Amino acid sequence: MVKLICTLTDHSDDVNYCAFSSSYLATCSLDKSIRLYSLSSFDELPYSPLRGHTYAVHCCCFSPFGNLLASCSTDGNTVLWETQNGLKLAVLEHPCRHPVRICRFSPNSTYLVSGAADGSVNLWNVQSFKVYRSGSIKDGSLVACAFAPDASFFVTGSSCGDLTVWDETMKCLYNEKAHDLGVTCCDFSSKLASGNKQDVNYFLMASSGQDSTIKIWLISLADHTGLELKCKYTLKGHTAPVLACAFSCDGQILVSGSVDKTVMIFETNTGNILHILTQHTRYVTTCAFAPDMPLFATGSMDKSVNIWQFEPKQHLKERSAIEEPKIFAESWSEEEVSSWLCTHGLQDVVEIFKRNNIDGKELLNLTKESLADDLKIESLGLRSKVLRNIEELRTEMKTACLGIPDEFLCPITRELMREPVIAADGYSYEKEAMEKWITEKRHSSPMTNLPLQRLILTPNRTLKMAINRWLETQPKYNEKQSP
Repeated sequence: MVKLICTLTDHSDDVNYCAFSSSYLATCSLDKSIRLYSLSSFDELPYSPLRGHTYAVHCCCFSPFGNLLASCSTDGNTVLWETQNGLKLAVLEHPCRHPVRICRFSPNSTYLVSGAADGSVNLWNVQSFKVYRSGSIKDGSLVACAFAPDASFFVTGSSCGDLTVWDETMKCLYNEKAHDLGVTCCDFSSKLASGNKQDVNYFLMASSGQDSTIKIWLISLADHTGLELKCKYTLKGHTAPVLACAFSCDGQILVSGSVDKTVMIFETNTGNILHILTQHTRYVTTCAFAPDMPLFATGSMDKSVNIWQFEPKQHLKERSAIEEPKIFAESWSEEEVSSWLCTHGLQDVVEIFKRNNIDGKELLNLTKESLADDLKIESLGLRSKVLRNIEELRTEMKTACLGIPDEFLCPITRELMREPVIAADGYSYEKEAMEKWITEKRHSSPMTNLPLQRLILTPNRTLKMAINRWLETQPKYNEKQSP
């Protein structure tokens, strides 16, 4: 169920890292360059490669909205690039010019973390390009970093084997000896995990190490208990140091790369090995999942990047026509409409829709009156739920037709944001929609359903700038919005 669909061989030296946005794939190398590819064709972009580092580039990462790319190097610099044109936006110099090994954007795009060979950690303000906070570990180099999905803390990994948990003030919350001989990578699942305490939410994190293992951790951060980090289990499939690991977007799959030249695909819940890929001829140094597609990439010291199409068996039953672009909803069959209803918790009306031969076209034409008078759905609440989901489907179809990037859409309204703000959960929303949510929906996150630690909404100027730039290139969108 894994197919190699493309191999990129443009780098002239070891590939150190690869990263996805919703539109691009970025790779970086010992050859001092960063290369950018389009996800639609995997053709290299006209302004690629990006050259600005004077030594090897160790890591690259996209901002959550995909408009910025960061890269860090042995030259002591972390460079910010604009992804739309490849222009250099800023150069963040390490205060002591030590090699920078790792960099990561926070989920709300406010900060960029960089970790260096001297063990220092710098938290940069992305707006001002200034160091906001600094910290350091006692021993070793920093080689790994990952943010919790809600941006409440981040984790760094060191060459001495420690995992260290920090908050945004650079206060050390926890330290754990995780891997003998050194940590090599760490990554969070975007999905919450179940733990031993019913009133505590747990994040799932994976770490890989020079000890040839991958460890799966449960991390909780609660006001009444503090931070807890507990090893759930250890994966021992590789026969040599594991250099990279990455969760799939749904958190069900973990991919790893190793000095043994293999790529292993694990089922997260069980730890079972689903696939072993052996196409690379040298150490596998990096792996990453695409955010919106069943794709992942692996990079190697053989100078290549492999692109894989991935559709595990356990996902096949969940996939149906309802997961196709919503623009095709008008052509859904009666069975596909039934699947869509079940996915949205509307099983109670499936038989009614079948008896009345409701296909995609009929679904989109349903109104409050037709639900009550023609389909005879007596429950007012049930009619409202059906109509609300149909309206959301129509909005998604409109969005798909206009080609609006998903990161520009408010998670609440699913419409293009004009005044994006960042909430305490780390996600961005349209200001008016989030204010209404807080007023009417209690103080919980629309994305995670977790309590919001604070109700302050911060303007997301970086996202607003990216949206305005996109709008300038979309005259057709502006025409459609005109009365």
